[in-house]
Amino acid sequence: MRAEAIIATVLTPAGKECRHFYGDYHRGRKVERCRLLEAYDIHWTPNLCFKCPVPDILQANACEHQNLIPRLEKPLFFMKPQVQVKAHCSKCECGVEEPRIGCGQCHPLPDVFVVEPGTG
Repeated sequence: MRAEAIIATVLTPAGKECRHFYGDYHRGRKVERCRLLEAYDIHWTPNLCFKCPVPDILQANACEHQNLIPRLEKPLFFMKPQVQVKAHCSKCECGVEEPRIGCGQCHPLPDVFVVEPGTG
């Protein structure tokens, strides 16, 4: 008999997959938390998941060198706080402008997709 690791996908309260979300529902428990926000001492509530950009960023870019740095910001003074994310590449030690794309140095595009200036 072969032993295989079972990886359970846990959905956030917003219904998206996120590797930073932890949910324990075994035998009636209801323990939920966000490990990313917890690591930066930010208080998490389930409502933050609905407008959180992290699941979309992780789906678009799975680079292991990209570190996400979260913060809570209010878009306007009367609105509820939302999660905003800055990204940093640990390989090239640079800031990442667009976390969904990455820094551009870790995973360069193949030559087929690169268009030379003046040939387009």
